[in-house]
Amino acid sequence: MTHTEASMDTLRHAGDELADATVAALFERGEVGTFNTLMRYVSTAGTPLPDGLPDVAREYLEATRVPPSWVDWGEMEKARLFFIDNNVHISTALSFASMPACYVVPRVAKLLSATHGLRYPSKRMAETGQFTVHLMQPDAFEAGSRFIPAAQKVRLLHASIRHHLRRENRWDTEALGTPICQEDMIGGQMFFSLLVLDSLHRLGIHLSTEGAEAYYYAWRVVGAMLGVDQEAVPKTLDEARVFLDLYMVRHMGPSEEGVVLTRQLIDLYEEVVPGTFFDPVVSALIRHLVGDTCADWLEVPRTPWDTVVKAVPHLLGVLETIEDRSPLGAWALDRLGHLTTVLELSSLTRGRVMHYAIPEHLRKDYGVPGAVPRTRRWTPPAATVS
Repeated sequence: MTHTEASMDTLRHAGDELADATVAALFERGEVGTFNTLMRYVSTAGTPLPDGLPDVAREYLEATRVPPSWVDWGEMEKARLFFIDNNVHISTALSFASMPACYVVPRVAKLLSATHGLRYPSKRMAETGQFTVHLMQPDAFEAGSRFIPAAQKVRLLHASIRHHLRRENRWDTEALGTPICQEDMIGGQMFFSLLVLDSLHRLGIHLSTEGAEAYYYAWRVVGAMLGVDQEAVPKTLDEARVFLDLYMVRHMGPSEEGVVLTRQLIDLYEEVVPGTFFDPVVSALIRHLVGDTCADWLEVPRTPWDTVVKAVPHLLGVLETIEDRSPLGAWALDRLGHLTTVLELSSLTRGRVMHYAIPEHLRKDYGVPGAVPRTRRWTPPAATVS
């Protein structure tokens, strides 16, 4: 598949028909509050839907409760093992590369600033972390899992933001495209898959080709669950590189919202890191993973740690050697990675399960101007846009 400016312009004006129709009906009938109340504690797949749930919501939940028929469960298991093997590195990449990448696309940064719920960085990061952890559980698509209800609610969250901005004439659709359009949803999918793999490579992590491809495949499944047009989604990592390069060249740049969101992110993780001595590591990691140009747009502070962080790949290389040569060392590092991920997520969620709800209104001050076997080592596809 070859993505061009023309094909991406088409995606820029496309939304999610099923979720959009569901949200529109809930608002028209004044049933959003009822839906949010009844769905608050429906957080596991297979749970009977509560009495009193609006019919349109029940129909949506029934239509979206199963994964796409084309899912290759062998690939999903490879992705899960890849996540287990690299969970702490993936968490680092999601926090310090994927989220800042979202902020460096001005219209995405504006959208992330739209709701009260997304205003608070700990909630935003906790939702992202929990969503990924739920996805990588062995029973992610079975009864009792938390992933499918989370995906169903996130899809409605996106649709509700589109609904508000259109109804209140607070979005220049002609200039900016549909809010949370198909192009942005696929771009987000690239940020959380290919960009994570790029970041792991930049950190010096040994990635097998099979593991990298499986991880990307898992996020294709996520995209399908979130209403992304599968005909438009890059099927391979090489195709994904073409899309991501073109998307970033078309849309990345500085914005006031991007700076604010980045500052919130840095402040949040500086609170998580014990003491103050290591606080500059947060900014240094972001700068190392997104590059100086994007970091400057986001006003990421320069610190003496910028040079120190460049030694991280060498340190991780030593740890990887220990892991490869010692079964006990591999077990210890895997447990450390698991505990680190759990503790980070616990500090963000304060031990609570994050709930996704349809925002009944947007911020009043929101403004929009006009373990996989190590065989072949994976290397990122070459850049396609200079």
